[in-house]
Amino acid sequence: MTSVPTPSVPDPAPHDDAHTRPAAGPAPHVPLSILDLVPMSEGMTMRDAIAASMRSARTADETGFARYWFAEHHNTHNLASSSTALLIDRAASATERIRVGSGGIMLPNHASLRVAEDFGTLIQFHGDRIDLGLGRAPGTDPVTAQFLARTSAEPSAFMNAVEEIELWSQDAPPEGLRVAADVATGTNIPIWVLGSTTHGAELAAQLGLPFSVASHFAPQQHLQALDLYRRRFDAQAVTARIDAPHTMVGVNVVVADTDEEAQRLWTTQLQMFAGVVTGQRRPIQPPCSPEELRERLSPAVLAQAETALSVRAVGSPATVVAQLEQIVRSTRADELILTAYAFDPDVRVRGLRLLAEAWGTAA
Repeated sequence: MTSVPTPSVPDPAPHDDAHTRPAAGPAPHVPLSILDLVPMSEGMTMRDAIAASMRSARTADETGFARYWFAEHHNTHNLASSSTALLIDRAASATERIRVGSGGIMLPNHASLRVAEDFGTLIQFHGDRIDLGLGRAPGTDPVTAQFLARTSAEPSAFMNAVEEIELWSQDAPPEGLRVAADVATGTNIPIWVLGSTTHGAELAAQLGLPFSVASHFAPQQHLQALDLYRRRFDAQAVTARIDAPHTMVGVNVVVADTDEEAQRLWTTQLQMFAGVVTGQRRPIQPPCSPEELRERLSPAVLAQAETALSVRAVGSPATVVAQLEQIVRSTRADELILTAYAFDPDVRVRGLRLLAEAWGTAA
């Protein structure tokens, strides 16, 4: 067994019945990572959006963040994150230290052989800096999902596909495999399971793999999911690469010089999620005042967006650090992965630098 590759990761919480109770004393400053959907702001082109994300990745690399992951979305007009493996390659090429990966590859859209070959190739390019996060959702609407569908989203099919990827990337794949994935052989692709509910947590536990919970947009079950994962983690699973449970928790973050400015910038993310709620997605909008926000969004839509994005840290560097420490205490997360959007790419980069300095990741 090996540990999850990341700098300065604390030991996982022990198996007991208190996984979701806040720990006593100050929360550890666990590794921070970034999840990027490659958002396109009003007035941008898709090329601009990709360039802005690459700049963010370089900033995260320079300032000590642990990972930079790209999500997979399709038929989403304000996001440029459909070709995840290509984005990973570009970001890994533009950086030096940070781990780069998928948050995640939506496995029903892909043949497991192709995933093994793509990520094996990425590791051949970039060495041990690549992560493969896998999810069961299609990352799109039902019609688009029909065009993409390659494997089933059923739990048994998902587990079989994960096992295939793991076997193909072993140092010595078992004899008798009908098909080889030679470019992946020996790469031991680091695999994570992504999920937003106890169902995803159960799969991660049965597979003996690290678990990343999507609490940044689906907070309803995140504490229950983390608890179940830790209690049922199977270190003896055929796919297990770690000997103890390891968790990463999704958090929405906006950091600015003052609490007031951060709250104003936060309105961009509320507007973005309101487009998901209403099905009326637009390019990422500039921030606005609370009064303007209430004029643009109905009370019901605003309340739904606030609830969905309730796992968040918004404010000055000191405020955000305190809020992140509380999230670590309540979840016992081994790592945090942050969505950190802004209408202006310069504002996003500045926020990453402010957070890195305040959290202590910056050199």
